[in-house]
Amino acid sequence: MKNILNANEISFSWGDNEVLKDINFGIRSNEILAILGVNGAGKSTLLKCLNGILKLGSGKIEILEKDTSEMNLIEISKLMSYVPQSVRSSFSVDVFDVVLLGRRPHINWRISEEDRQIVSKTIRLFDLEDFAFRKFDKLSGGERQRVVIAKAVAQDPQIFLFDEPTSDLDLKNQIEVMQIMKDITSVSGRKSAIIAIHDINIAARFADRIMLLHNGKIFALGTPSEVLTKSNIAEVFGVTCDVIPSTNDHSMRIIVKDGIKSK
Repeated sequence: MKNILNANEISFSWGDNEVLKDINFGIRSNEILAILGVNGAGKSTLLKCLNGILKLGSGKIEILEKDTSEMNLIEISKLMSYVPQSVRSSFSVDVFDVVLLGRRPHINWRISEEDRQIVSKTIRLFDLEDFAFRKFDKLSGGERQRVVIAKAVAQDPQIFLFDEPTSDLDLKNQIEVMQIMKDITSVSGRKSAIIAIHDINIAARFADRIMLLHNGKIFALGTPSEVLTKSNIAEVFGVTCDVIPSTNDHSMRIIVKDGIKSK
């Protein structure tokens, strides 16, 4: 099966600071790829390079075998949606209309009934009916986060790029949102997600593959059991831990011990 997205030898620098160095990976259809690493490892920068917010220093990104540098913003937006790490709350717009903004790449002259139905379905999916006609800027941080994720889903892309999507959510909503994304990417229809996340156990539970970023490079890439080993976690995060396989599925639980790894 061909990859839906390929990153080929991509690098990015802030001035003399090389943040990403020769990054190579691909993502298949119906897959969640979680990106893990310490603060400053380049997780957010990588997502912004993938969707064109940041211009690559070198390398190439392809979606469906087409170079994104040859695509316009509308073309990219039809294929890829992005949820940033922080959500602005300054605009006073109904939640329904915020989610409807996700349909903009698909709207030609006017909003269709199909667009409205997609938005209504997405609002129900994220259990936002009670907020549909409340002002976005009056919501809590966690409520706003769910709305912005719903907007990205209503966009109906083939690739979701999420930067710390569960950071403002309580534990129940973290699990529910990640399960929704798991369901969306598991059904037929060439949808995948690349999610930068700090919670190693959430990543282990929901990701099909995990990328460990370390010092601007891919330190490890593979299934959770292949990547989340004691030695890898100690090297990248500087902590000792126990890795406990799940008895119900192929995931595992990471228990970080007191103190840091020995030098």
